[in-house]
Amino acid sequence: MPTAHANQLVSRLSPPPIPSVLAWAREYRGTKGPLVDLSQAVPGYPPHPEMLRLLGEAAASPKTTGYGPIEGEDVLREVYAEHMSAVFGAPVLAANVQITAGCNQAFMCAAIALAGSGDTVALTNPFYFNQETTLSMLGIKRALVECDAENGFLPDVRSAEIALADGAKALAVVTPNNPTGAVYPPALLQELFVLCRKYGAWLIVDETYRDFLPDGYGAPHPLLSIPGWEDTLILLYSFSKSFCIPGHRLGAITAGVNVVAEIAKVMDNMQICAPRAAQVAVAEAMPILADWRAGNRLEIARRADALVSVIEELPGWEIGAIGAYFAFIRHPFEKLSSSAVAERLAKEAGVVCLPGRYFGEGQDRYLRLAFANADANSIALLRERLG
Repeated sequence: MPTAHANQLVSRLSPPPIPSVLAWAREYRGTKGPLVDLSQAVPGYPPHPEMLRLLGEAAASPKTTGYGPIEGEDVLREVYAEHMSAVFGAPVLAANVQITAGCNQAFMCAAIALAGSGDTVALTNPFYFNQETTLSMLGIKRALVECDAENGFLPDVRSAEIALADGAKALAVVTPNNPTGAVYPPALLQELFVLCRKYGAWLIVDETYRDFLPDGYGAPHPLLSIPGWEDTLILLYSFSKSFCIPGHRLGAITAGVNVVAEIAKVMDNMQICAPRAAQVAVAEAMPILADWRAGNRLEIARRADALVSVIEELPGWEIGAIGAYFAFIRHPFEKLSSSAVAERLAKEAGVVCLPGRYFGEGQDRYLRLAFANADANSIALLRERLG
């Protein structure tokens, strides 16, 4: 009797990385004090009470229990488009917005809409692992754009051009970056945009952590002000971090109306519509929680400063890059893999972080610390534990 086989594009992938490092943490016996979990990008503080109230009201309404528009609730698309227009100083219409169930789904929808099996999409090295595994399970080949550690892990433009000249249909970047935290300057993003336009490719910019740019940073880039941006640019976003609601799975795509129409076809088969109650609640919360969100940005910046002060005091440890939610830290153990270091930190020191090798080739001397998940007092514990 023939044996049934799973899809090899999926079965060849490693198990999800977060559960694997949390399994190490379960073996920690508490000998160094409380566990310091720096593994996952979750806000280390609760949602605003008003956000919880709005979520409860929307969830209790019969109006949100049926199917909603595939592209998203009109009210959220309009509010988010107004927000984008204000942030970037350029007109964005509700018709340019597709609401998704989180930013991972936003990337998957965009990838399916733009590329097919056998096509190539360029990712930075290091990359966000969920984007790499998404491409892999879809049969989409990857090209790697190198990011120089000596240059703060910013993408090398020459490496990007090689990938595009070789036929990559899209270049996907994350800024502020996951895993490194590096913030890509507006001029660099414009240079990558021009390259993608030159080669007829798409530039996908994942801006999940946009709300945690330094205070007074200004517009993250000028790309939405470039005439015809709709033919080259796709922006991805998550409401999870700034509203502290990752469990409600809500993200957004900003793109040309023709691309939104293609993505809606994908969304209809994948999810039909993003969670409706969360959409209604976030639409109302976005303007009234602006000051609270700004305060959280400052709190995250304080946590980054606390981590910098700790690492600077530890011989052999170095910060490769830091920003928004993440730091990419070079560990001093030349003879140990990043997985071995992370496993020992979790089991023996009660510090949970991700090995650099999870994020690409040549990253074994690094660890990703998701410092936004810990307050300054918890971060201070790293002095003794990393030492």
